[in-house]
Amino acid sequence: MKQKKAKALLKKGKEIRQVAALPYRLSEDGDLKVLLITSRGTKRFVIPKGWQMDGLDDWKAAAQEAREEAGIVGDAHRTPIGHYQYWKRLKTTFVPVTVDVYPLRVTGNMPRWREAKERRRGWVDWQQAKVLVDEPELVTLIDEFATTQGA
Repeated sequence: MKQKKAKALLKKGKEIRQVAALPYRLSEDGDLKVLLITSRGTKRFVIPKGWQMDGLDDWKAAAQEAREEAGIVGDAHRTPIGHYQYWKRLKTTFVPVTVDVYPLRVTGNMPRWREAKERRRGWVDWQQAKVLVDEPELVTLIDEFATTQGA
């Protein structure tokens, strides 16, 4: 999203929204694992996320972001488990963004994907994921999701 458009939305009192996938799988022992990727700029640990896409339901857009950013495919839940907020860095400013999070049960990894050279990906235990991500509200969502999965 361009800075000008973001500022215009904020001026009108509208929220800036993104969608994200929370990629997960259960290990052979039944432990919940979460896939994290690094951001392109700061290399922080994040989950795949991006802008809503015209013509796609948000849960499908979240799955598309997971394919592009993490090289994974799977079954996305159609209902978000919640949302978190963060400050998105634009060209010369930061804007608040609300991110709707859709769990994605991972069924496969792609050997090559769009952003493979720009990011790293890795499976971690859900408790470790809570330590690695920076957004407190995302930590809460991971914790709550783990509880629903019996972790």
